[in-house]
Amino acid sequence: MFIPTSPPTGCVLPPAAIDPLVIDAIGRNAWFAFNLSGGKDSTAASHAAMALLDRLGHPRDRRIAIHADLGRAEWTSTPATVERIARHLGIPLIVVRRRAGDMVARWEQRFASGKARYEALATYNLIGPWSSSSLRFCTSELKVQVIGRELVRRFRGETIVCVIGLRREESLARRSTPVSGLDERFAKPGNVAGTRVLDWHPLVDWTAADVFGAHDAHGLPLHEAYCRYGSTRLSCAFCVLASRHDLRAAARAARNVGLYRHLVAIEADSTFSFQPARWLADIAPHLLSDGLRADLVRARADAQARRRIEAAMPAGLRFVKGWPPRVPTPQEADRIAAARAPILARHHLENRFPDGPAVSARFADLLDLKAARGR
Repeated sequence: MFIPTSPPTGCVLPPAAIDPLVIDAIGRNAWFAFNLSGGKDSTAASHAAMALLDRLGHPRDRRIAIHADLGRAEWTSTPATVERIARHLGIPLIVVRRRAGDMVARWEQRFASGKARYEALATYNLIGPWSSSSLRFCTSELKVQVIGRELVRRFRGETIVCVIGLRREESLARRSTPVSGLDERFAKPGNVAGTRVLDWHPLVDWTAADVFGAHDAHGLPLHEAYCRYGSTRLSCAFCVLASRHDLRAAARAARNVGLYRHLVAIEADSTFSFQPARWLADIAPHLLSDGLRADLVRARADAQARRRIEAAMPAGLRFVKGWPPRVPTPQEADRIAAARAPILARHHLENRFPDGPAVSARFADLLDLKAARGR
């Protein structure tokens, strides 16, 4: 179902999408939470939804904006941009943060945990710090979980509609994005009495041109990443899913240089490139010190060595869901011990299982632990 907004004369914009689920929530006098990232899509979605709710008689005092602050990983202008958007919408803004640290801290914590697990032979391969397209803990842990829990805490017993700027045009994965849907991650039936959460995507059928057109037509605040540096999308200043173009755009912003150097230093320390096929260091090497460039030369060589070593380890013994499939033969255990030694040394980790017998005993202990937990 579509109910048109009312754009200015001469500006033809697509209608905001709505369906019976959202209409029912409006009838229940639901709380509407506008998820603001500072990006073009969340801004346009919020504006279009606000106009539609006004037309349908929903009270403005049952609407809020909410933003998950990613800390150092953000463009430094994002907090102020989000505040401008909330003021433009005329609704109060709630800012939430992950208690255990920001996005950069999460990457650092992940690598520290990965090294500890590798040292303990609780994982077969060394795990790098970065999130990825298949492991988007950056979105799930620092945005979705933090926002979802805060909304359920604040509006316990209420119907809550999260307005989100997802568009089907953005990717193949989003082609099937519904207009709305129930979200039971934070308010499962019977767990949080009376609380009901709904995700609404009013711009599912809009194009990027439509979104920019809405900004022009309505004077919506537009982040400097787009209008000053030419980015095509906004997320973290340096996103693990960003194109080379957008990474270079971020590196051109003087206030992002400190973050850029810090993330490249993590690449050098971890020997894992920021993206699977791209080192962030290659985006703006002129911004790096001679010492950091030298560290990166060593890191690249060590990364190649690590990949060769891990590829040569017995494939049939790679851990499955965190557990070894069996105890290795003596020859396999010797190979594993020999392969681990240079990686442990590179990261200044203790070699607690230096030979084949020690490796075999560790695998046996892990299998005993798995069996005990499965009882």
